This record gives sequence, structure tokens and C-alpha cells, in this order.
Amino acid sequence: MAKSSKRERQYEHVKQSEKQRGGRSAQRAEEIAARTVNKQKAKSGETRGASAPSGRSGGQRSRPGGAEKTKEQLYDEAKRRDVKGRSSMSKAELKDALGR
Repeated sequence: MAKSSKRERQYEHVKQSEKQRGGRSAQRAEEIAARTVNKQKAKSGETRGASAPSGRSGGQRSRPGGAEKTKEQLYDEAKRRDVKGRSSMSKAELKDALGR
């Protein structure tokens, strides 16, 4: 499968940046560039049979309505609903109080 010209440019840009900025070897820079391009392709649905992104970014689930909410998200929802005692509740207790 041929790369698009956009992805080829992205690959070369990342590879050059890694060589210059990080002082990395050519092989390591190529690996990082390939992984970056592949990740972007999968994220935008350009690959066949690509699995969906895990939904985690920066340590938190980035999409509401995901498989399971974080304790912080549950707490925020409990706060909006004015659930009493929410500050001392565990994640499981928050789920129960919210009816999840």
C-alpha cells in the first residue's frame, strides 16, 4: 500500500526533527517517524482494519460515554447532581450513588 504524499512529508519531517533535536541515530529517528505516521493514520481511519484508539489520552478518558468513567468524572457528575457526601466516596460508591 503506497503512502500518501502528506504522510511521506510527515514521515520525513518527523525523521529530520528527531535527528536534529534529539541527536538520535538515523535508525531510531526512522522508527520514531514510522510509529508517528502509523499512529496518525490509525487515528484518522486511513488504515484497513485499524483498531479504534484506546480512548485514553493524558491519563484520562478523552471521550465521554466511554466504557467507564474516571473517578474524577464521576465526582464531577455527582457534584452537578448535588450528591451529599461525594467528597469521601470511593469510585464504586460514586457509581452506586449515580445509579451506574
